[in-house]
Amino acid sequence: MTDVLHEKRGQVFWITINRPERRNAMNDSVCAGIMAGFTEAAADPDMRAVVLTGAGDRAFCAGADLASGSGSFKYDYSKVGVPFVAMMKQARNLTLPLIARVNGHAMAGGLGMLGMCDMAIAVDNARFGMPEVKIGVFPMQIMAVLQRLIPSRKLYEMALSGEPIDAAEALALGLLNYIVPPDELDAKINWLLARLLDKSPTSIRRGKYAMRQTEDMNFDNAAVFMEAQIGALALTEDAAEGRASFIEKRAPKWTGR
Repeated sequence: MTDVLHEKRGQVFWITINRPERRNAMNDSVCAGIMAGFTEAAADPDMRAVVLTGAGDRAFCAGADLASGSGSFKYDYSKVGVPFVAMMKQARNLTLPLIARVNGHAMAGGLGMLGMCDMAIAVDNARFGMPEVKIGVFPMQIMAVLQRLIPSRKLYEMALSGEPIDAAEALALGLLNYIVPPDELDAKINWLLARLLDKSPTSIRRGKYAMRQTEDMNFDNAAVFMEAQIGALALTEDAAEGRASFIEKRAPKWTGR
């Protein structure tokens, strides 16, 4: 059995961390498998979204695998970057919508993986935390995404205390879009996907790219960049089809071009 499973379900590419016996803990193999999934999904013109989840019902991802011999926290500093950071960067630059299907607890690096996704739906019995200080380290790498999601006061509390929060609080903080009972998780995922798959893939792809590029721009620079982006988008086949379908009062037929 592979550590990460890939599956195409219609227009959606599913990536499943397949280590339920280790609470879907991460290692280099897991990072490589997720990255390979992103690459495959992005290269397939039929794909419209990506779902990232974990196997089983205990954990989305428990963070780094701390078992003896797992190699966690033993980096080769002769190389630039580590697999987990490369994976987060690839996720952030993915132009397909990336949805976290949070089937259980998300801890440490697992919380970072949740944070790198565009949207997240979780079971209401899941817990979320950064317990690194309890083993003498700190949630360094995942701060790159979590600082944009969690308000500063709560972020400091979670990182410095190492204590988890429940799903209701994670929803209130903006870490999640929705929480549902476990037996309703897939229905809610499918509901969200349905709201994405009938939209223009071109506008979503270029829109995600534009949002990513303007994250650190000031208002003036962002406004000028977005002005150019809307001009480019207006020249696409999907934009022409969108206008035509509106005028003709019919459902659009997107080409993704």
